[in-house]
Amino acid sequence: MKKISLLILLSVLSVASFAQATWKSDKAHSQLKFDITHMGVSTVSGAFTDFDATITASKPDFSDAVFMMTAKTASINTGVEKRNDHLKSPDFFDAAANPELSFKSTSVKKSGNDKYQLTGDLTMHGVTKPVTLELWYRGTVTNPMNKKAVAGFRATGTIKRADFGVGPKFAPPMLSEEVTITADGEFGQQ
Repeated sequence: MKKISLLILLSVLSVASFAQATWKSDKAHSQLKFDITHMGVSTVSGAFTDFDATITASKPDFSDAVFMMTAKTASINTGVEKRNDHLKSPDFFDAAANPELSFKSTSVKKSGNDKYQLTGDLTMHGVTKPVTLELWYRGTVTNPMNKKAVAGFRATGTIKRADFGVGPKFAPPMLSEEVTITADGEFGQQ
């Protein structure tokens, strides 16, 4: 009887250790940034300051993870209020008509040590297109304050703003066609 109980206990523990976990972004230690070239000679950087991101995964290396992110377009911040207002206007993001942008991954493929190709659907300005980002899994540690697991990631990639109908009146070289995206995040296990 002890052997059967032990086998059942080990089976339950085995299933529990591989159960799917949900991870939420720690907003104080996460960023969603972009860079674009202005007039071919300078880089303008900005960020979306109001966003949420979650990861669900059952493998400890996150090779089966699903990444989801939403950001409020009205939270765009480039450090210049007049430019922020222009980017929220119908000339660019049209934040009133398109209040959110979102990303949901469709695949994660290993490309190196702690490196992945993260492919998913990006919806921006009312247009959904597949994009592929370089994903760096920076590791998992235990937060000494609350004793919970924290995982770190950096996703980078380049999109073409014309693919999403953003800023069509502003042709290169006024604004580069390519926009670099960088997302850095700490995710706490729930």
